[in-house]
Amino acid sequence: MQQIFPGEVFANTADFDHGIRQLLPRYDEMLEVITRCLSSTTRRILELGCGTGELTLKIFQRFPDAEIISLDYSPRMLQCAGNKITSAGYQQRWTGIQADFGEWANNPENLAIGSGFDACVSSLAIHHLDDPMKLKLFQRISASLSQGGYFGNADPTLPESSVLAEVYQSAREEWAAQQGTNLGAVRAKLGSSSQQGYSSQDQLATLDTQLQMLVKSGFKTVAVPWKYYDLAVFSAWT
Repeated sequence: MQQIFPGEVFANTADFDHGIRQLLPRYDEMLEVITRCLSSTTRRILELGCGTGELTLKIFQRFPDAEIISLDYSPRMLQCAGNKITSAGYQQRWTGIQADFGEWANNPENLAIGSGFDACVSSLAIHHLDDPMKLKLFQRISASLSQGGYFGNADPTLPESSVLAEVYQSAREEWAAQQGTNLGAVRAKLGSSSQQGYSSQDQLATLDTQLQMLVKSGFKTVAVPWKYYDLAVFSAWT
């Protein structure tokens, strides 16, 4: 099995966009919710883990005047995202930086991206951090947003019980079947990942645990605008 960075998921980049939609129910809807929660005055956005650029493009389509800085430690993901963004004509408004957002959380002075962001967004990335690093990252995000700033994160969450774990697994299997495949076939395309910087394979936390982390990080409003079984978009405002 090919070695990949945590978060890349699939061994071949060409499989990612189609494969993730087979693996995760309502993927596009989940990302759409993040963009809908952005204020109409949003201009300066920090994205943590851009992947292939799907969320980035959805934001640009809704906010063509936005400026987005995307951090991702995967060169192939940055290249894939950059190609899409260039093809869509937004390359002048996007900056892709090869960096580990765990390192940014720990040592922000080593990454000259500034602060005062209107929003910070992330999808399918933060769950690769352990819980102490999740908290540290949420604290860094809170400190980097302007007043009233928005943080939106889409991620899988840890089942609260063995009963729910079975329910969530069944929902994913049914979803894959509706897409004309099965989870075994999709997972056959996955790569194998090991520790990379601050990230490793899935280190899920319950939704409640992460909401408490956001409150502890100083966010004034915390909400869950979208949830589908174990997938959630949880949001917070400073």
